[in-house]
This record gives sequence, C-alpha cells and structure tokens, in this order.
Amino acid sequence: MSASHKLIQLQVGAAVIYKNRPHRIKHILDLNEALVVDDETQQVSHAKISELAATGDQDSKPDLVAVQDDAWEEASKRYEVIRPLLNMPYRSRQDVSARAKLYQRHENTLYGWIRSYEETGLITALLPRNRSDKGAKKLLPEIESIIQAVVDSEFLTTQRKSQQKVCDEVRRLCANANIEPPHNNTIRSRIKDLAGEHVMAKRKGRKASDQAYSPIDGSFPGADWPFSVIQIDHTPLDIILVDDIFRRPVGRPWITLAIDVFSRMVAGFYVSFDPPGALSAGQCLANAILPKDNWLSKHGIKGDWPCWGIPGKLHMDNAKEFRGNMLQRACLEYGIDIEWRPVARPHFGGHIERLLGTFAKEIHTLPGTTFSNSRERSDYDSEGKAALTLTEFEEWFVTFIVNVYHQRVHSSINMPPMEKYRQGVFGTKETLGRGLPARISDEDRLRLDLMPFEERTIQDYGVVIDEIHYYHDVLRRWINAPDPVAPKYKRKFMFRRDPRDVGTIWFYDPEVSAYFPIPYRNTSHPPISIWELREARRQAEADGRRHVDEHAIFDAYERMREIEKQAQASTSSARRSAQRRKSAQNSIKPNTITPPIKVEADTHLVMVTAIQPFEEMDDLA
Repeated sequence: MSASHKLIQLQVGAAVIYKNRPHRIKHILDLNEALVVDDETQQVSHAKISELAATGDQDSKPDLVAVQDDAWEEASKRYEVIRPLLNMPYRSRQDVSARAKLYQRHENTLYGWIRSYEETGLITALLPRNRSDKGAKKLLPEIESIIQAVVDSEFLTTQRKSQQKVCDEVRRLCANANIEPPHNNTIRSRIKDLAGEHVMAKRKGRKASDQAYSPIDGSFPGADWPFSVIQIDHTPLDIILVDDIFRRPVGRPWITLAIDVFSRMVAGFYVSFDPPGALSAGQCLANAILPKDNWLSKHGIKGDWPCWGIPGKLHMDNAKEFRGNMLQRACLEYGIDIEWRPVARPHFGGHIERLLGTFAKEIHTLPGTTFSNSRERSDYDSEGKAALTLTEFEEWFVTFIVNVYHQRVHSSINMPPMEKYRQGVFGTKETLGRGLPARISDEDRLRLDLMPFEERTIQDYGVVIDEIHYYHDVLRRWINAPDPVAPKYKRKFMFRRDPRDVGTIWFYDPEVSAYFPIPYRNTSHPPISIWELREARRQAEADGRRHVDEHAIFDAYERMREIEKQAQASTSSARRSAQRRKSAQNSIKPNTITPPIKVEADTHLVMVTAIQPFEEMDDLA
C-alpha cells in the first residue's frame, strides 16, 4: 500500500482529478458540490466534492514513530514559526518578512516551509532533509537550567517579581558559576513563551486564571470557525442491543463521540461493544477527519453530512485512552493541538457532555432502553424489549444526526448546527468564511496512523507477536537485519495491529516508507480479535499447559467457539462475543493488496532510537 499523503485542496483554482482527467475548481457551489473545468478541453462539469481526487505523484513519508525525537523537535519548531501565516486570507510578503525577521530566518526559507506544509498538511513535510544542523546556536544546558530555576522561583510566584528581577538573578548566578550570562532578551523570550494561563495561575491564583481563560457557557476559546476545536468523549449508551442472528440481548454498547464546538455539528463517532481504549479514540478521530459520503451511501441513509477536515485542536478529558502515545504522535503529525480537560473542573468539556445528554434523551425513546437509572426505568423490561442490532442502531443514530439534530435550532447558537457550519465555511455579510477544508486523499494511511503498534525483530521464521507467527516474503529483505546504530543488536521494526482482527498485521518498511499487510504464517488459522486471543491463552493455561504456544492457543479458541455456539441461544455474553466478532469483520480496514516486492541494494536507513512500545494494546484487555 502506498504511503502517500496529499491533501485535496478545495479552493477556487486548485488542481484536482475528476473522472481520471486533470481539472481545476472554478466555483464552490455548496458544502458538497463544485464546478470544475477540464484543463485540456475547458469543458465545465458539475461535480460532487467526493468525486474529486488529489493530483500528481504523491511523495512517501516516514511512519510517525520512525522519526527521531530531535527531527520531530525541529519540524515542530518550523511549524510554530509559520503557523500564524498558514491559512491567512490575505498573506503578504510583508507578513512573511516580519515573521522571518522575528525568528532570524530568511523569508525564502519560510516560503519553502509554507509550500511544503500546505501541499500535505503534515508536520513530517517540515522534517530536516539532513542531520547536519550547521550553524545552530544553542544555550549551554547549564544556562538553560539556571534560567528555568530562576523563572520558577522568582517569576512564577504570588510575589510577582518583574522580568528585570529575573534577568538580574540569572546574571548573578551565572557570575557565581563563572559562566557567561545570556542576553536579557533571551531570558525575556523564555518568559514570553510561557502559557498565559499557567503564568496567571502561578502569579495571581487559579481563580483569576479561570476567570480569564476558562470558557463561559455558550463559548469556547479559539472555536472561531468549523473544526477549529473538536471535543471528544465516550460513555456507555442507555440501551441494550441484540445480536444479528438470534436477535437476543447482548448488552450495552459504548460510544465515542466528537463535536465541532463552533457549529455544534457532530464531527464523528464510533460505537462498539469493546471497552474504551486507544482503538476507539483513534477510530472516532478518523471518522471525524474523513468524509462520510461512502458510509451514508452504504447504509442507504438519505441526507448530507458534509463534515470533514483536520481539526485545529482536540479537547479531551484525562482518561488513559486519550493520553496514549499513539494518539499524541498522530495529532502532532497532522498538526492537531491537544488540550486536556483540567481535573475536577466541570465547566470544561460542557459541549460534548451536553451533546451526549441530548442523544441520551432520544435513546430513551427506543425499545430496549435502560434509561438513566433504575428509578427512571422502574419495571420496564429492557432486555425483553430490546430489538435493535448494532448496525441498526448505528443507522438510526446517523439518521437522527443528519436529518434531525443538524437541522433543528440549537438553543446555544440560535440556529441549526448545519446553518452555523455553512456560515463558518462560506461566511456572512459581517464575517469572512474559512472555505471548504482540505480532504485527506489516503484514508488507509490515516487509519493506520491511528492504530496501535508493536515493535519486533524479524527472524528467519518471520515475526512473533503474542505467540502468533506472521510471515510474508516482503519481510525477507529484513531477516536478522542489524541495528544501524548498534550492529551487535538486531533491528526492531514497527508493526501496526488492529485489535479487532489480529489475523493481519501491517509492517512499515523504512526503506520505501510504505506499509505491507503480513498474514498469519499458518494461513489456516481463523481471524481472531485480541480479546479472543487473550481469553484463548487463559483457557489454554487453565488446561494445565506449561508452555502455551500458537497451536495451544488456536486449539483452545476452537473449543471456545464450540461452547459459544451451543450457548448463543441462552447467554448474552456468548452472543456479545459473536456480535463483536461479526462487527470486527465488517469494520473498515486498510486495503490489503500487497504491491510487488522491490529488492534493492542496501541504502542508508533512518534509525529509530529508544522507541518504547505503546501501552495501548494492554489498555484493551
């Protein structure tokens, strides 16, 4: 699978591919329609936004975790330099020149960074092309340590000492240590970089900080246009669903939901019987970023859900699944800021909680609802009344979102969310619109970027994860490959794994910057989820096996399936297991077509140092 990454820019004059021919956008007609003109024939066509594709050859990019920390840091610094210039409606050379002067860079350098970033919308486009970093001037670690200590002890206190006092103290301590002190402007710059909310909390107290920086009811700092701020949260749904085969109760599902704070549009969602974890957070974010046209068409739902794009900021609570390395690195790559909801501060996150409450009221009207509590439920037989499958509930849920919630007046914004979203895109008489957001062209790569991973060496028998062997000839090139930095050790490689189906893992080849699907070595094994794998392992251990290998695991799994088949008609847990398996098989997965294998001479490889496996896989237990 190609590792390409290119944004489809949806602006007048932008080059696109329509019906396999090069076109340019002539007019944006609506949220999902445009007029395009053929580059050769000049014929004008009325096209759906979903029918437009990116142009040109798409450059490969490194995997998010296959980049060294210093390179990430440099790319992030470059992004912060050009960030105010991106999407500036009337950006002039004076704007770029002023920014370049502020950071002591040549304006042509900034133009190069802007061009690279706007072509892809990814932080990796700003990675340094070499590791030389010639001419870089940095303060000695000792000086940095002194500055930080003095700022903490002198400036960030309720005594509120001046910046000049901080500069004087730094100079005194440097003199005592026989170190040349930094310029006062350098110290002032460090203070300027501190977050305003943090500074006020330390100098004037938390209450003053909350009054100045906390969102008030009906507003949120920075939520000035569509997808500028997305809030995300999860909760168990107040309804019992049934399985697809026997239509018997299987239990309550979980939902992870995302809301566009500006318009109150539902940005994305993910519903499953699996507990919240890295997978659900990643799948919800992917659903928010990607267009929904194909999903609506597949399920026969009439209506529009023209909501897509890369968020400016992701606002989440402090749950462990939201703080995983995978999600944080993916957000950094796509230029998404993460803001955590402060602990014990309930006025934060009110928009997503209100939305969850709105949907809960509607769900309480469905058969099989559990209501909010036992008192409200009274003697209502939730299991006896349960009637909807997971797929049917999803279709009801999206129908309600698209045709009811998005269309009716929202009391906080005094208009329907769809109208507010439209105003944010196209503007009004008083305000300018932001225009249609760019669309991700490589949906498979996005889903992989938001999937948990493991790292392993490649042996002559392939790769082993959780006692399961995987192999494909694409791995042959890397069998027993030495670590480029420490040749006496074997090199570890990245393997992405969908917990819902571990029958295939995805190998990231660092030489061609592409993912390749790697199946079981024993292809007779059935698809299995990570939860079933762990349960089969526990069952094999309970049978008294001293060493639990692959054969023992799948032997226990087959016995579990037989027991499950016999129990499906009577136990909800067995039906829930079967339903989870079916839902996993029907879930959207990356393309599994493996490109031809290229075997080339060794080239210089970028080495990933000190990469730790993500803990997200354990969160899914």
